[in-house]
Amino acid sequence: MNMKRLIFILLLLPIYICAECTCDKSIDNVDENKSRALKLKLIAIASILVASAIGVCLPLIKSFKPESKIFLSVKFFTAGVILATGFVHVFPDANESLENPCIGDKFWGDFPLANLLAMLAAVAVVMVEKTMTSWFDRSNDGKIIVYNDDVEKQHGDGDHVHGSHTHAYLGSSEGLLHHRIISYVLEVGIIIHSVIIGISLGVSMSPKIIKPLIVALSFHQMFEGMGLGSYITEAQFKIRTIATMSTFFSLTTPIGIVCEFLLSNIYDENSRTALIVQGVLNVASTGILIYMALVDFLTVDFMKSNIQTSSRLQALAFVSILVGIGCMSLLALWA
Repeated sequence: MNMKRLIFILLLLPIYICAECTCDKSIDNVDENKSRALKLKLIAIASILVASAIGVCLPLIKSFKPESKIFLSVKFFTAGVILATGFVHVFPDANESLENPCIGDKFWGDFPLANLLAMLAAVAVVMVEKTMTSWFDRSNDGKIIVYNDDVEKQHGDGDHVHGSHTHAYLGSSEGLLHHRIISYVLEVGIIIHSVIIGISLGVSMSPKIIKPLIVALSFHQMFEGMGLGSYITEAQFKIRTIATMSTFFSLTTPIGIVCEFLLSNIYDENSRTALIVQGVLNVASTGILIYMALVDFLTVDFMKSNIQTSSRLQALAFVSILVGIGCMSLLALWA
């Protein structure tokens, strides 16, 4: 008799598992309240818009001078934020989308597709940066052309003169281009993720889910905006470009919320197409953010002579990084 019961339970187990995974358009069960959810979404749009604007504009304030300790701590803090965004926020979402059973039969099978795409996205960033820099070198003979503390000037006769200055390339046109490329690529990576999280908030009809998301995503966007703003500052863009980039970043998450609200009747977040598109975009954003945080931000900034020669600045940098990672990781509990 016990054996029969065991067999019966085993036969029902696949049915139970399938019942737990539904690919119907998501609903929030008894907590669903469309009218109240709409009000909270409008509050979310305003809150995230303001938080994003504050974050991206804060490093642009004149008192935040690039050589100051405050600016330095903000840069390393936001580098930690961006690194944690890639590892803790975006990559798990990408894996969840691409491994979702609602996709059905996957042409990639058990292959770790998300990891491959993240790696390819990081390589693509390297190719873009190096291609742009190489093009600049070829079209600007006689400029300072290296990136570290060793300064190298190239003359028309092919001779080279070496010198040792404090990251002198940062004052050259080459260094300026480097910062501008970083700013553009970083904005692309952040914007991709920002639109997706806006859609994720917009799809919910549960006030209990939306309320903590408003707070979490507001801080999320403010921290990311601080990272973007700090590199926009060093890129020395014209006012019009600064305003365009700052506005575009501030609007992306609210736009995602509005788009989902307008398309709520036809958009299904659990459809095969939506899951694959979201997964691919998130994983591309992951590769961009992780590469830039580790290589373009942390490595470059730690190589500056003022940090290399000061144990206090090194300690400040490490603490700032860990605080940024900790704050962003903590937000993963709600966002």
